[in-house]
Amino acid sequence: MKHRIVVLGAGYAGANAAGRLARRLHPGDVEITVVNADPDFVERVRMHQLAAGQQLARRPLAGLFADTGVALRIARVRSVDADRKLVAVRDEHGVDLEIAYDTLVYALGSTAADNGVPGVAEYAHTVTDPATALRLRDRLAGLDRGAAVLVVGGGLTGIEAATEIAETRPDLAVTIAARTGVGDRLSEKARRHLNSVFDRLGVAVRPHTEIARIDSTTATTTDDRVVPAAVTVWTAGFAVHPIAAATTVTVDPTGRIMVDRTMRSISHPDVYAVGDAALADGPGTEPLRMSCASGIPMAWQAADSIAARLTGRRVPRVPIFYAAQCISLGRRDALIQFVTPDDRATNFLLKGRHAARYKELICRGAASITAHPAAAAPIGHHRRLSDPTPEILTAAS
Repeated sequence: MKHRIVVLGAGYAGANAAGRLARRLHPGDVEITVVNADPDFVERVRMHQLAAGQQLARRPLAGLFADTGVALRIARVRSVDADRKLVAVRDEHGVDLEIAYDTLVYALGSTAADNGVPGVAEYAHTVTDPATALRLRDRLAGLDRGAAVLVVGGGLTGIEAATEIAETRPDLAVTIAARTGVGDRLSEKARRHLNSVFDRLGVAVRPHTEIARIDSTTATTTDDRVVPAAVTVWTAGFAVHPIAAATTVTVDPTGRIMVDRTMRSISHPDVYAVGDAALADGPGTEPLRMSCASGIPMAWQAADSIAARLTGRRVPRVPIFYAAQCISLGRRDALIQFVTPDDRATNFLLKGRHAARYKELICRGAASITAHPAAAAPIGHHRRLSDPTPEILTAAS
């Protein structure tokens, strides 16, 4: 019997995990299946571009995993039974199925968090996936000159959305509002450049503004101020899908699977979690942040750990650390904030057109790595399972 590895989700983390596993393990020993709801790979870091009206190239997952031995199943995950090692899915034809696994890689990512604010679900737009980005694009296209667009959230997603929309539609009145500050994690020098870009693009900034509720034309703050908003774009944080929290796998209060430094569940040794869905220790005092900068190396660590345990080799533990935060500010400007390994801003940064080109290279590089994750290595380079019995998972731990 082949060892069955099932990867849930084919974003940056899931696709990279599956591809690296295909390179590390011999196809005669393992059966790798990727389950994803969408047939295309989504460049999530470009969703603000899609929302602003730009065209993005399609990246079919079938082509991504062609000739690799990785089986692709287009289906939506409904539940995971971690004790019986079964995943319940509904496929693209509406048929309910169960998929059994020996090792599970959970990479279902995250979605926008409404933070319990009334009206967000009914009236706000997000940029978490192509469907939500396209809905926002259509809504923006229908706005008249001078209409108010409110972006809620002062993190990287909010900054990128506000500047992209303002550059593409200079006729709109774009405002960005944040509960604390906008770009709080940036250096003072970087914030100065960010504010100059906001000024150039006509983006109004409302720091220390907490939104209490949203309706179809306005947002109301916690101190009862009314902010015009023909369109509200909600970027105030992310939440994971509730599937993991409904299992017996140990999760944190937000529903992220708690893992060790090899990305292995602390409660279920046959479950690994990567990307936004996992809570992993970072290089400092904080966990790894939700980002593709975390997700890809987490996927590599998980794949290498699984391969090592299955083949009886030493389990590698490669430190994951940060180098920079890359923020696009429209198509002709950007900020590259260099950071310490534990993600704290330094005084070094790149800005302007050079930074925009750098950011584009980073985005293309992340997509390229993901688009070629499973280039088949010569058979002799695959590691064979030294003992295909289940005991190896315990003996090599």
